[in-house]
This record gives sequence, structure tokens and C-alpha cells, in this order.
Amino acid sequence: MLKQQLQQKLQQKLSPAQIQVIKMLEVPTLELEERIRQELEENPALEEGAETDKESEEMDDLSIDDGGNNDDLELDEYMADDDIPDYKLKANNTSKDDKHEDIPFSAGMTFHEFLLDQVGLLHLSEKDRLLTEYVIGNIDDEGYLRRTPEAMVDDIVFQAGVQTNDAEMNRIIALVRQLDPAGVCATCLQECLLLQLERKEQTPTVQLAKRLIDEYFEEFSKKHYDKIQRGLEMDDAMLKKVMSEVIHLNPKPGNAWGGNILEKSMSTIVPDFILENNENQLTVSLNNSNVPELRVNSTYNDMFKDYSGNKQNQSREMKDAVMFVKQKIDSARWFIDAIKQRQQTLLTTMMAIVDFQREFFIEGDDTYLKPMILKDIADRTGYDISTISRVSNSKYIQTEFGIFPVKYFFSESMTNDSGEEVSTREIKQILLECVQNEDKRKPWNDDALAEVLKTKGYIIARRTVAKYREQLNIPVARMRKEI
Repeated sequence: MLKQQLQQKLQQKLSPAQIQVIKMLEVPTLELEERIRQELEENPALEEGAETDKESEEMDDLSIDDGGNNDDLELDEYMADDDIPDYKLKANNTSKDDKHEDIPFSAGMTFHEFLLDQVGLLHLSEKDRLLTEYVIGNIDDEGYLRRTPEAMVDDIVFQAGVQTNDAEMNRIIALVRQLDPAGVCATCLQECLLLQLERKEQTPTVQLAKRLIDEYFEEFSKKHYDKIQRGLEMDDAMLKKVMSEVIHLNPKPGNAWGGNILEKSMSTIVPDFILENNENQLTVSLNNSNVPELRVNSTYNDMFKDYSGNKQNQSREMKDAVMFVKQKIDSARWFIDAIKQRQQTLLTTMMAIVDFQREFFIEGDDTYLKPMILKDIADRTGYDISTISRVSNSKYIQTEFGIFPVKYFFSESMTNDSGEEVSTREIKQILLECVQNEDKRKPWNDDALAEVLKTKGYIIARRTVAKYREQLNIPVARMRKEI
């Protein structure tokens, strides 16, 4: 049965302006620049440039009288002296007259283009050339062929209409393996290393290295050097020579090609904050050198002025046009206010972090890092924890010791034997130093590392040591062993 009833409900909703502020707070500097360019293209009421003194005087003297016919527009709210924001987004050490020139670069040749270029120098039949190009197309960026000849034989029939068999495909694979760089088109690491050793001058050391990889690859990967020495009848001096020969091989021949390195180097980090240390006086600034100044377009203000001054032209069409302008100015104002609030929130939060970790930013040593969580900074700034999390996410700060992610300075705390709270990052740094200074012939296991840390005043369980070791990408003791 249907019936009507009244119900009161308390619900919190975010306004469009608040949502925009939250979104702007999360984006790093590069995305902010792109977001501003996009807004400038979509909103004609928003333009680059700072407000001039003349425009400011005109806005102060301007008053709107709509005769009571257009109260819904409330034009006086949009003609106040603060409607054209006048704030500076550029750094103090830059000028609008400075030239910002982009340095051109060459894209170079990719790894697969390099292989195909070598195929053009071979005297192949049309069928062999198609098969060779197909095999090269199945090689990944590391230089390995991850597919079996049987699978490629079936696929090339459907894709290129070329009839072939396993023996012919294996012949083409062997042909591709003769191309540079050495080790390309291998199916596994063991085969890749053997292909590179085959290209070298066959000295006794190289021949032993080939036997090591061919017959004792599992022992080599697990660093069971005693088994290798017994099996190949080598002394310590010869084992060092053979291991040196193998270690200098390239396990990923595709990554050594300059084209791939150039592609990966395109991903760069642009710091959002810049920290300057002037005789222990720390100064934090935002990296906004490429962010333009923004203001509301003066043409739209003139339209309001004409609309309010000439009551005879206040037709229905004119009213619709002014409503459209009102929406665009609303959007521009929200966008500019969001950027202003973003800048203020980021700067306040980062200054609180720098003040909290002042000793680290002066000395640059991880041992000076204090335990710090999001709540610590939220209490200092008065912002919500979620706001601090958004500020620290995907943001970087440039210091005289390098560029660090903002999240780097947040860590949990532990208590040492003297009852003092220390940062877990400090313990990780000491653990890393212990591993670096250990005897590589007999590296410490997790139990031994826990005992070493205990002697230094950090009482940590073995499983905690193992967790920190994995977070530092430190292998187990057996894999750290050296001869």
C-alpha cells in the first residue's frame, strides 16, 4: 500500500567549489599546469595575466543598478573589487619578461627498430624476411622471446597467411640470435648468458664460465660456490675470474639499447616544493615558475557594466547572455579560489613538516628523522588528516640533499632500550649500514642482524628485521654472499 510521509534527514554534501578544491589539492605541479591550460581553453571568462591598477579603479567605482527587474542575477556580487583575483603564482626569482625556451631532443631509434634495421642488411627471401620480422615483433623490451616456436607457427598462419613449420621457425630464431646485441632472442636467462659467452673469445676462463652456466646454473643462482668449485675443480682464484666473467654479462640485452633508455628517461620528477637553507634558516616555497597568473576576463565585466547602465537594452536575449556570463564567471572564480586555497594549504602543511623534521633538513641524515604520522601534522596545521594525506600524496620537495617524496618523512615510532622514541626509518638506515659493513663471505642472517641491532640499543624481533630488510630490497644472507 502506498502512502506519503515526511522524514527529516541530516546529510552532509560537498558544494562544487569544495569538490574542486579537493581535486586541485591532490594533483602535483605538472598536472596542475595541464589542468590550468585545459580550464583556460574551456572557460572564456578566465585568462592569463595580473590585474592592472586601472582595472582595479574601475571595479571600485562601478556600481550596478538593475532597477529591481533582474534580482535573480545579483550582479552586484560579481562586480565587487575582489572579483578579479590578483594573486601571484610565479616564483619571486622569475619575471614575465624571462624567456623559457624548450631544448629540442632526438627521439633516437628503438630496440626493435635497431633489430629490423639489421635484418635489412641480410640477404633473405621474402618468406624468411616475413618470418624474421614476426619473430622480432614477439621479442619483449628486455630482449627475450617469451613464446614457443609452436605457438608462433600457429599464429603467423592466421595473421600473415604464411605457412611454416617448427623446424623452419627454429632456424629463423637461430638467425635472429646472431643479431646485436648479444643474447637477444633468448628464452631464459641461462640461454641469454650462454649466447653472450659464445660471442666472446674462447679462453679457458670463458669456457669454464660456459660450463658453469650450462651445468651448474642452479648452484650459481643460489650462490652455492662450494658445489661449483668441487664440480668444476676450481680454486678460489679461478672461481673469482669465472664469476667476474659471468657478472659482467648483460642479463637484459634489450635494456642496454639507448632507444629504450631514452624512452624511460622521459619520466621525470618535478618537485612541488623548494627548500632553501640559508645559514640554518629554512625557507619553503612552492615551485610555480611555470604556473601562469590568472584573472577574470575584463570583457565580461564590461558586459555587466553595459547591462546595468543601459536599461533600455535589458531584453530577454540580453538577460540570457548575462546568465551565461554569470555561469562562466562563477566557474572562473571557483577555479581561481581553488588554486589559491591549494597553494595556501600546501605551503602551510609543508612548513609544518619542515619545522617538525628540522634536524633532518639541516643535516640530511636519516638518523635525524623523528617519528611522524599524519595526525602530528594535522594537529599543528589545524587541517583534517585526510587533507594532510592529499597534500603528501604524489608531492616532492627539493632540498640540498636531493629530491624526496613528502611521504618519505612520515614513519612510525619504536622505543629503544633507553625508552626514547625513534623513527622506524632511522632503524632501517642502521640496518642498511650493518648489511653494507658485514663480511660478505659470511653475511649475517636475520637472527644475527637482530642481535647486532640489539647491541646498538634497538630491541627488534627477527620477523621485524625480515620485514624491514624486504622493504629495503635487501636479499637474504645466502644471496648476499660473495667470494
